Amino acid sequence: MIAPILSLLIGLTALIGGAELVVRSGSKIASRLGIPPIVIGLTVVSIGTSAPELAVGIDAIHAGTGSLAIGNIAGTNVVNILLLLGLSAALLPLPLDRQTLRLDLPTIVVASLLFWALAADGTLSTFDGAVLFASALAYTALLIVYVRRQRAAGAGPEIAHTEAEVSAGLDARTGPVPLVPAAPGDKAIPTAARTRTTNAGRWYLPGQLVLLAIGLFVIVKGADWLVGGAEELARAAGVSDAFIGLTIVAIGTSAPELATTLLSTIRGERDIAIGNLIGSSTFNLTLVLGVSLLVTPGTVHIDPTLVSLDIPIMVAVAVLCIPVFLTGRRISRTEGFLFIAAYAVYLGFLIATRA
Repeated sequence: MIAPILSLLIGLTALIGGAELVVRSGSKIASRLGIPPIVIGLTVVSIGTSAPELAVGIDAIHAGTGSLAIGNIAGTNVVNILLLLGLSAALLPLPLDRQTLRLDLPTIVVASLLFWALAADGTLSTFDGAVLFASALAYTALLIVYVRRQRAAGAGPEIAHTEAEVSAGLDARTGPVPLVPAAPGDKAIPTAARTRTTNAGRWYLPGQLVLLAIGLFVIVKGADWLVGGAEELARAAGVSDAFIGLTIVAIGTSAPELATTLLSTIRGERDIAIGNLIGSSTFNLTLVLGVSLLVTPGTVHIDPTLVSLDIPIMVAVAVLCIPVFLTGRRISRTEGFLFIAAYAVYLGFLIATRA
């Protein structure tokens, strides 16, 4: 029993660390190439925080434990909305912006219903994966167009350069920071310092590419350890792969979202906390599951209990967001505590009936 638990814990740690490395290095590479930050946030960061679920999904389906992958997706979305969003609102009430109400909320509901409809027959095919992947592309395109229009309609304040961005020669929005000639009387930068800066800049992009590759490798190995440990643990404990996916794996792979949500809430960037959780949940259903099905051709058979109970619960949680979000356009602390309590009841039900 100790060996599979150790393998599972090492796998989770590797997934979380690898995802952090992918997000950081990927964002720096995109900035260096002049890609706008909004595009980076909607692609590199969103996909990076969903990388653990993607790696687990591909590995689990390839290993023939499709219910572990499906259970992980359904369980992670319930964790994201009830537990993590609930924790964030319990700390501080969460006001909801226009994008969340007009785009993110309808999208997560539609994506949940689409996934339920595709999984209703107890199987998921490569064609289903293509439909989900196309939905992810459509969602990303809509998100980029919507945010660009919002920024064009009301230009926000200028974004100051951080020390790291200036030293790397980057602008937070447009890429390279233009060099301003020194004013008369300013001290000249020594030649040796300019040389060191040039040399550092020359190796900056290759270094980040190496870190990105390392992060991806760590994620792949972490997924392999986690899935292998989860399979052995399920057999040793006499529980289903779906149960492991809904509980241990779902909570573990939600760690990147947990860290982002709590830090954003504490720093007062609550719109980021909400957008991260809702956007990540949408990508889990469309991009993560879609890619997992596409790269492992064939039919995935789903545990009947997932189809009849857990996926409908995931859909109900998404639909629950509609009245909560629209009443007062905020999530109160009371609602946050109720979300946490609802997740505790669901987790207790899982343990009592399936463990």
